[in-house]
Amino acid sequence: MKLLLLHLYTFLVCSLLPSSLFADDEVVIVSPNGQVELKLEVLSGQPYYSVFVDGEEWVGYSELGLEMAGSEISFKDVSMASVNIYSIDSLWSPVYGEASVYREHFQGGNIQYKANQSTQKGYNLEVKVFDTGIAFRYHIASEQSVTVLSELTTFNLPSNAQTWVTHTAQGKIEKMSVSNIEEEAVERPLLVELSDHQYIAIGEAGLYDFARMKLKGNKTGPGLQASLASKIEYPGSFKSPWRFIMLGHSPNTLLQNNELVLHLSPPNAIGKTDWIEPGKVIREVTLTTQGGMACVDFAVKHGIRYVEFDAGWYGNEYDDASDATTVTVDPKRSKGPLELQKVIDYAESKNIGIILYLNRRSLERQLEEVLPLLHSWGIKGVKYGFVRVGDQEWTKWLHDAVALAAKYKLMVDIHDEYRPTGMSRTYPNLLTQEGIRGDEESPDNTMVLKTIYTRMLAGAGDHTVCYFADRVETMGSHGSQLAKTVCLYSPWQFVYWYDRPEASPRKVGGAGKNEMFIAEIPELGFFDAVPTVWDETKILGGYPGLYNVTARRNGKNWYLGVINGEEERKLDLSLTFLDDNATYDAIIYTDDPSLNPPHRLRIDQEVVDSRSQLSLEINSNNGAAILFRKR
Repeated sequence: MKLLLLHLYTFLVCSLLPSSLFADDEVVIVSPNGQVELKLEVLSGQPYYSVFVDGEEWVGYSELGLEMAGSEISFKDVSMASVNIYSIDSLWSPVYGEASVYREHFQGGNIQYKANQSTQKGYNLEVKVFDTGIAFRYHIASEQSVTVLSELTTFNLPSNAQTWVTHTAQGKIEKMSVSNIEEEAVERPLLVELSDHQYIAIGEAGLYDFARMKLKGNKTGPGLQASLASKIEYPGSFKSPWRFIMLGHSPNTLLQNNELVLHLSPPNAIGKTDWIEPGKVIREVTLTTQGGMACVDFAVKHGIRYVEFDAGWYGNEYDDASDATTVTVDPKRSKGPLELQKVIDYAESKNIGIILYLNRRSLERQLEEVLPLLHSWGIKGVKYGFVRVGDQEWTKWLHDAVALAAKYKLMVDIHDEYRPTGMSRTYPNLLTQEGIRGDEESPDNTMVLKTIYTRMLAGAGDHTVCYFADRVETMGSHGSQLAKTVCLYSPWQFVYWYDRPEASPRKVGGAGKNEMFIAEIPELGFFDAVPTVWDETKILGGYPGLYNVTARRNGKNWYLGVINGEEERKLDLSLTFLDDNATYDAIIYTDDPSLNPPHRLRIDQEVVDSRSQLSLEINSNNGAAILFRKR
């Protein structure tokens, strides 16, 4: 039967298949296009899953289950009782995103496992099989308190499969064989190259009050095993977060389909969202009234929506005595003066929002007091800094803190080790987060190109882009700095992170002594024009660590970014993504070593259409950015 696709319309079919059809304890659930198969089996009481694409095994027999303390729930001696199969095909629109509409299309199932021992109970496994990947989670029904000690889920992979590994959310990413991953758990999503045409990414989605999952070497078999940051306790029934495996024939395919994480997260839970506004952000580094006013004026001139005051506005962020209900500048960072309310009011008169940084020490002590206070001041958003992550207690605390911010119409950026699992769909006031080795760590282009194909599979990343700082020369180039605003998605896109307007004070102490001043130069026109959210995204080519070409549309115009690694590269770009029967002014920003310093950036302009082809010669560690403005 043909599916009728309508905006926000869901097509649902359910069928209950009796357990008699599962005498052999086996069921196969197939994706809508028929290419992906999730096979579920029970062998000698142990439940397994495996994944096939076009009949070829990609993930071998892998165990399912949880280890629970003194529980009546059995995972090791079970059989299938019933399977409930259903289909979903729907369109939904995010508040903002890498696309304006997403299609959620999958074949789902609820599998009931019964315990073979009469003194124990079974559990349910919920599964979803998309054309682009598979996902599953555990449903536990209990009237008693339950404790999860560890997770038994494994991912059976060839020992010679290659992965891109980091042990911390902001660590360096290294390529290694699956067999070299040991007990020290590695971050997710984990990109795995099974062969030259088989790529998967393993991760989690829908995490709210469970413990974070990472991945470690599987002691009892090939591949990897889920590794939880802490034990988990519930007063009764619960559902685990989703465990997903993205599937694609290239790393670009995985990146193109990274909305899978959002599909696995609950829909918007906060109702009206007209107060949520993505946009570019400039950091005020001097913690002074003069610096704040200068940033507001610069923001107005250059299409920047927000000014952020970082650590130090309410005292030493590492001192538990610092009071975030006061404006008390840390003298080690600035001598001030900072009349913050004056800056907030001035910014409001210019339609510029103010964002404030809050260290977790103040947040943990003052959260319920400080959030409504900041709202009363006219603050538009907060950056949660140095938050605790991983275990169940602090995972829940942080997500509750995001939900509480929504109550007071405050948008949120989470810095440091937090990695997204789709919560921005449920609480879209969470615009972005770090969990990324951004420009604060001075990554070279090779590292950035590993980040794009790993971390960016999970969602928005706050990379703290800069332009005038000296570190740009060691990281890559000014062309690649422009390109980052396209290739690295973030609804709050920080630009000029280490730079400040010329009207800022010259000497302010610790916060501003090493900052560079922003010169009014022509290439700032790209930063001025580039948006932070998109109607359409096309991953046009690339490979982790080597290069990436990404094109994104906002309204009528397209923006394209190229980041290149260590090898010189000639790119012949087909522009078939442009609208047919339309012409565009292509404004092309490329590095040119023949030009005079400091930035050596060339700006060219051509008239193009969808039949055109652009040839770019990109030097080692360089980049390019192109604005296609529709005529």
